Amino acid sequence: MVTRVRPSRKRCAVIGGSGFLGRHLVEKLLEKGYAVTVFDIRQTYDLPSVTFHQGDLCDKQALLTALQDVSLVFHCASPAPASDDRELFQRVNIQGTRTVLQACMEAGIQKVVLTSSASVVFEGTDIKDGKEDLPYASKPLDYYTQTKIQQEKIVLEACDKEKGLLTVAIRPHGIFGPRDPQLVPILVDTARRGKMKFIIGDGSNLVDFTYVENVVHGHILAAEGLSPDSTLCGKAYHITNDEPVRFWDFMSEVLVGLGYAAPQYHLPYWLVYGLALLLWLFSLLIHPLLAFKPTFTPMRVALAGTHHYYSCVRAKQDMGYQPLVGLKEGIARTVASYPHLRNGA
Repeated sequence: MVTRVRPSRKRCAVIGGSGFLGRHLVEKLLEKGYAVTVFDIRQTYDLPSVTFHQGDLCDKQALLTALQDVSLVFHCASPAPASDDRELFQRVNIQGTRTVLQACMEAGIQKVVLTSSASVVFEGTDIKDGKEDLPYASKPLDYYTQTKIQQEKIVLEACDKEKGLLTVAIRPHGIFGPRDPQLVPILVDTARRGKMKFIIGDGSNLVDFTYVENVVHGHILAAEGLSPDSTLCGKAYHITNDEPVRFWDFMSEVLVGLGYAAPQYHLPYWLVYGLALLLWLFSLLIHPLLAFKPTFTPMRVALAGTHHYYSCVRAKQDMGYQPLVGLKEGIARTVASYPHLRNGA
């Protein structure tokens, strides 16, 4: 059994703190005077004032050790959507989250802030200024989204003021920024292979991209606003830059900023989506015999060719959220942070 001590209001744990968002969150929490513990399957950096615990998310005893003297938990551990590993999604997003909540209850944690995703309401059709009261996707386009829906439900349903556990979910969309291991490196790799010449659809679709510092800001506001009397308990909140932008304009600005040509040729959306669907079905048929992962999946095509942007009104009203870094500034900072990915580097 773990020895129970009175938790400090300024001591928190970041589960998944070695990841892209997690590390940015850890650094900001330190700036704000928090004592921070990181729990992750791996340790990717060193900070003298941070206590690191390496362990499996499904190991409750390891979690209990990390959660001693902690009152606040940020749960932002999740496999990358592009990994397409169903077993891993199930283990981390669902089984792991249940274990986290069990450990939190046993350790006397007062607050849990979950990193969810705006994709939990996305089914591949246009969403314009979507509110949090949209229903969960009944037909999610990938297994990552399916497990994130289940994860968010598990966390929000665990909110119990009588038992002393308060929960809230933050739904960011299109996170980007320095040290991002996904969006910019994959975009550059695709450009270097000569596969960023085409625009899917007419290029007019508006989407949300959210600078990582704004996502961190939303998490901390939610944590500090959570109390038995607050309106945040058991709710989900969209956090974005609140500046919808054309998907292909954003991609072009990043590419051109790094010295690559912007895509310019158009392909019909439904043609590309249909091909992606056929490739996905083909991959399912041959899966027992051959591992085949198509580059274009229905989810990726839908994200590139439809409108999907979300309202931050609830976050503004309930927690006073306002983006700290504008989209143009966020793109400039991001591009500047990748000198090694510049064309010719």
